[in-house]
Amino acid sequence: MSTSLSPLLAPLLSSAAMRTICDDRTYVQYMLDFESALAHAEGAAKTIPANAAASIAKACVAAQYDIETLADGAAKGGNLAIPLVKMLTANVAKSDPDAARYVHWGATSQDVIDTATVLQLRAGIDALLKDLDRAVAGFAKLAKQHRQTATVARTLLQHALPMPFGLKLAEYAAALHRSRSRLKRLRSESLALQFGGAGGTQAALGADGLKVAEHLAKELSLPLPDAPWHTHRDRIAEAASAFAILTGTCGKIARDVSLLMQTEVGEAFEPSGEGRGGSSTLPHKRNPVSATAAIACATMAPNLAATIFTAQSQEHERSAGLWHAEWPTLPMLMQVTSGALAAVADIAEGLEVDAERMRANLDSTHGLVMAEAVSMALAEKIGKREAHEIVEAASRKSIETKQHLREVLTKDARVTAHIPADKLGNLFEPMSYQGVSQQLIDRLLASLDKD
Repeated sequence: MSTSLSPLLAPLLSSAAMRTICDDRTYVQYMLDFESALAHAEGAAKTIPANAAASIAKACVAAQYDIETLADGAAKGGNLAIPLVKMLTANVAKSDPDAARYVHWGATSQDVIDTATVLQLRAGIDALLKDLDRAVAGFAKLAKQHRQTATVARTLLQHALPMPFGLKLAEYAAALHRSRSRLKRLRSESLALQFGGAGGTQAALGADGLKVAEHLAKELSLPLPDAPWHTHRDRIAEAASAFAILTGTCGKIARDVSLLMQTEVGEAFEPSGEGRGGSSTLPHKRNPVSATAAIACATMAPNLAATIFTAQSQEHERSAGLWHAEWPTLPMLMQVTSGALAAVADIAEGLEVDAERMRANLDSTHGLVMAEAVSMALAEKIGKREAHEIVEAASRKSIETKQHLREVLTKDARVTAHIPADKLGNLFEPMSYQGVSQQLIDRLLASLDKD
């Protein structure tokens, strides 16, 4: 059941494509697509007359139905399918009274609503996959460009070690690619037809139940499950999980970018443009806009997903209330997922990197970022514990005296006895201490070709 974000906020928190997919009239069309496909399937199975199927299909056009009237009917009937089927039946009767007898033949409200939701999910995943392609390609391209750009690896928001910025970017691309693979599997395996009739037994169709279901699944290009799944919501929960994971990945990337954009850091920036990232009072501001939107969406998504997870504990064969809680929640989750991803895709395609500022920030701690490199080199000569204590003491002295760590170490005979000054100097070149980063970049980029 579709529920849209506020028209004022929707462009900030969702993509245009997803807003269309989650629009009320679009959702009604998905429900009518089910009714049309059901009529065709039952005509093909000879459960209803073939000419009746054609008449029903002609009336399955959402533009012919008033949304407000449907909403009022849903409030009285308990779900949207009840008034829609009544209106569809009346519409068919205008041109073919005999065919009207066969509208919604053998189905139940949940069959219509769940299958419409599956169709909505399929369209939503297709929209997300397009933006995922943009984001993965953008970060992969940046990773190749900046695989030799030295930056700071930060732990607990503090300088830790040098690293190639390309590794960070390749990790973004790979994480997004994992969500892409997850969504592709979900689309092909878990988005299944719902068709069980009132109690999930297809009793109203007698011996023709499975035959009709097979035709119906083919009509809608959906997998046919082994049995109806009215109160087994693992498929819906799996979709919610995939959306929440993707949104969380986008939130992580966006938070990194917002921190990199800080005035005191200034290492990377989202794309800029007229009217983008400005302030209502400060003319000089360049605020994170895409990153902020993605973080907001990532903050909302876990709670929306939690509602879907909570709604799994449905009673017996049809639920009172738990199923209903999914209706407004799932499209909201789809929309904020699309908003987070669209924002990150824009960042991936236009991230501005200041390599000089990255290098300046690496040097801002007067060599302390290379302390581990020196400690490990010295440890090879005198052991790890003693080497660590020597470099730790030198680091404290560097901070207290505001001397470069290299200068402090060159005055320490315990160090120079084992590491000559020229070799000690080489240890302070950031890109000389990157471990297997280049191989990791290659591995991450190669993973993008796997599903």
